[in-house]
Amino acid sequence: MLMLTSQMIEGKRISRYHGIVTGDALIGANIYKDIFSGVRDVVGGRTSAYERELARARELALSSMADAAERLGADA
Repeated sequence: MLMLTSQMIEGKRISRYHGIVTGDALIGANIYKDIFSGVRDVVGGRTSAYERELARARELALSSMADAAERLGADA
């Protein structure tokens, strides 16, 4: 499903607006990742474990949003 933040799609005719949909995701982290992240914050650097979890949460939220739009009858 095409998800947009605008009210227009170039080359497409919009026949109906369904309103705003949202998608949420909550991912729990574990104590080992928290400790490792704290160490990385002190010495500098990126925490790839958290980056992967954030990417996963983002994908889950987008999927949840697409599901909500489909339930309203939207197709874009």
